[in-house]
Amino acid sequence: MADSKFHIVMFPWFAAGHMTPFLQLANELAKRGLRITYLLPKKAQVQLGHLNCHPDLIAFRLVTIPHVTGLPEGTETASEIPLSLNHLLNMAIDMMQEQVGDILRETKPEMVLYDSAFWMPELARKLGIKTVCFNVVCAASIAIGLVPARKMPKERALTLEELSQTPPGYPSTKVVLRGDEVQSLLILNLPFGQNITFYDRITAALRECDAIAIRTCREIEGSFCDYLSLQYNKPVLLTGPVLPQQPKDHTLEPTIATWLAGFRPGSVIFCAFGSQLNLEKPQFQEILLGFELTDFPFLVYLKPPVGCDTVDEAIPEGFEERVSGRGMVCRGWVQQPLILEHPAVGCFVNHCGFGSMWESLMSEKQIVLCPHLGDQILNTRILVEEMAVAVEVEKAQKGWISKEKLCEAVKKVMDEESEVGRKLRKNHEEWRRVLGTSGSSMDAYIDDFVQNLRQLLSAQK
Repeated sequence: MADSKFHIVMFPWFAAGHMTPFLQLANELAKRGLRITYLLPKKAQVQLGHLNCHPDLIAFRLVTIPHVTGLPEGTETASEIPLSLNHLLNMAIDMMQEQVGDILRETKPEMVLYDSAFWMPELARKLGIKTVCFNVVCAASIAIGLVPARKMPKERALTLEELSQTPPGYPSTKVVLRGDEVQSLLILNLPFGQNITFYDRITAALRECDAIAIRTCREIEGSFCDYLSLQYNKPVLLTGPVLPQQPKDHTLEPTIATWLAGFRPGSVIFCAFGSQLNLEKPQFQEILLGFELTDFPFLVYLKPPVGCDTVDEAIPEGFEERVSGRGMVCRGWVQQPLILEHPAVGCFVNHCGFGSMWESLMSEKQIVLCPHLGDQILNTRILVEEMAVAVEVEKAQKGWISKEKLCEAVKKVMDEESEVGRKLRKNHEEWRRVLGTSGSSMDAYIDDFVQNLRQLLSAQK
């Protein structure tokens, strides 16, 4: 039965890696009777509509993205633009405050869940609405860079030497950035909207809300969550991994299903690097050649590399002829969760974005990681060094992944005689038991999360 007295508006950053987990959480909340109004642009609704498992309780509300100079005409989501233009999309979204305010006045929710819209708490507060800043990245990535203890000076940017130091009280010596990886924290200094840096935007979003929520679990990131609660002096609520509910009639695309059916169980390598990463063409080709070297069957989804409109433009000469019958390079969006469920798949090579991290952990597949961005590197440290369930592809200087090192990492986990592979598989099985492979652990986290939201509401009365 719907709880008509508990209505939540969701307003995520318009990137697939943010909108999808927001909708996954919406599905879990709706399953428990809460009503959700989910704000998103039209293109995103087309992409996400089939993932709405409770259309009677989750209503999509379309919003219009204003145009700003420098942003390609018609842009609505981050997946349509390179990372270098994200600050312009933020500028456009920040211009939506009046539009969002009108929706809040009309729908009269009790609560808003948002992430990067730092202006949301002030807007909602005027209307008597509680706010929760819901973060879909690991707690470690927030704790290492986006806390008051980082003490970003107003008059200048932090140097690499300063960024290499973890903030006072940071609770780990393993889940850190090393050497050239520290450069990923330079994003803290960069513009992320009109006259606001990435650091100022996100810390304001965290500072001004009534509570912080994170898509993680205490078993893995409890110390980081406690640190954030101390830093921001407010509750940190955990949702657990919030894995997707697949609609009952949702099946794997026939071409891929038929292809996978031709291989023995656990023999196929599946590779996906997310919806935003555009590799340089030489790196794109090197990765494909690395899978060719493994001699294992493989299924690869990568976006067209920089300077190419299609994947076909970047395929190495003669590659598809050489791997015919055992290698497939996908040209469009793939159903990652369904592919990972297929018994033929034995290894998941990914960028360790937070969604892929959780899908890796909760699957039965071996895990090989090729992180590129700062939060992905920290996710990788958690899986490789804290949990010992994965291997990371060794990189050369400047983050280059060679075909030889990729092949070496895959063989470490896939060869039946590999001691490393056996150890990782055993650790992975143990962690899956801890996290609750039956879904009971995830259900408990969501139940607690809903209870915490109700307490947050009652605290204002």
